[in-house]
Amino acid sequence: MIDFQPTDGLIVVDIQRDFCPGGTLAVPQGDEIIDVVNRIIKKAEEAGSVIVYTRDWHPENHLSFKAYGGIWPPHCVQWTPGAEFHPQLYLSEKGIILDKGMHPEFEAYSGFQGTGLHQIFKDRGVNRVFVVGLATDYCVKETAVDALRYRYETFVVADAAKGVNVNPDDSQKALQHIKDMGGKVILSQELLP
Repeated sequence: MIDFQPTDGLIVVDIQRDFCPGGTLAVPQGDEIIDVVNRIIKKAEEAGSVIVYTRDWHPENHLSFKAYGGIWPPHCVQWTPGAEFHPQLYLSEKGIILDKGMHPEFEAYSGFQGTGLHQIFKDRGVNRVFVVGLATDYCVKETAVDALRYRYETFVVADAAKGVNVNPDDSQKALQHIKDMGGKVILSQELLP
């Protein structure tokens, strides 16, 4: 059993309406992880860990959208219902919300890109990071990869994340890449009683 510590960071990646069933860029069964994610958030909250929620917060003319040369349909456009956190997601009062992908000309898959997250963690003495959320093969992967680059001990909770899987094995490849970089892939039962 892994116990959360005050020097741990929990990054809850992009659990937004547009990435869940019914959204414009839905991760298949993306909402099915929310119960386990909520339990993890509450355990981290009880331990006094640093809890961060990332969200895509795109302008209407973001370069990732097909109309502007990207590969994705419009999603998580600022101030639209699709950009809101999923209504079942537990938002801790102690949580920090970080927006990414706000500049029209810059992509931001990682929660560390343009958000000041590394500085927040440094200021709070975080040395171990846990990553959950959507999507395993994109923003979860890139967030974990950046955490490893910044030399945090990094864990991805595999059953508290879901992938898009444009190719059927994309999520497995993403998790293997994280392992190859020195990250750890665990299951929620290693965190939850």
